[in-house]
Amino acid sequence: MSRRLRDYLTRAARDAWATVLPTECSGCGVVDRALCASCRRALLPAVHPVTRDDARIWAALTYEGVARHVIAAYKDGGRTDAAATLAAPLRAAIVAALAAVPGAVQRSEAAPRRPSSTGIQLVTIPSSTRAWRVRGYHPVDALLHRAGLHPFPVLAQRQETLDQVGLGRAARAANKDHSLVATRSLVGRRLILVDDIVTTGATLLEAQRAVFAAGGTVVGLAVLAETRRRQPQPSPPGQTDRQIL
Repeated sequence: MSRRLRDYLTRAARDAWATVLPTECSGCGVVDRALCASCRRALLPAVHPVTRDDARIWAALTYEGVARHVIAAYKDGGRTDAAATLAAPLRAAIVAALAAVPGAVQRSEAAPRRPSSTGIQLVTIPSSTRAWRVRGYHPVDALLHRAGLHPFPVLAQRQETLDQVGLGRAARAANKDHSLVATRSLVGRRLILVDDIVTTGATLLEAQRAVFAAGGTVVGLAVLAETRRRQPQPSPPGQTDRQIL
């Protein structure tokens, strides 16, 4: 089957499906498309490093605009139809984190098929019991599976935490402090920590602490998207500038 014919049949199938079950793009709201072509282009990975408390994290997207709408809909709106599209940028961030590891063996110019082939495994942050009950799936784990990758399940929630949305930097750190624990010894293990969104970095830093406590080594950090830090705003006379995170 030629590529042109395959693309035509794919579009025809989508049109037929949209007639039976009308939907809208989770990025822009256009009718009859789960994710329109324009929003798909907006989700192409633009991998870049970000720093949180001296930790370098590889992010594929910036959590704003189309990316913000689609990721939020995927995580909290039940729009799992975006999983295949979101899996590609997450994989790109993991590839960048892996490429930055000294001595990591690459199978090809683009990337190894599986990080585990280098002796490095991927560890995701477990969802809270509350989030699991609401969603019925682990968003990051599902994206890894879509990307042909497999998480190494070694972290568990020691205690329920508050939703991080709306919390400041100090509150986020306190909320996550000692909230995770490794379920087995990680002595001799090299790991890349993977999450969906990084804001202050409190979640990843807590996961890193739990891995270190179990004897493991974190060789990289990768996320689907980063929430950009706001630049300090000039303060009125007599007040001290402060950075808003």
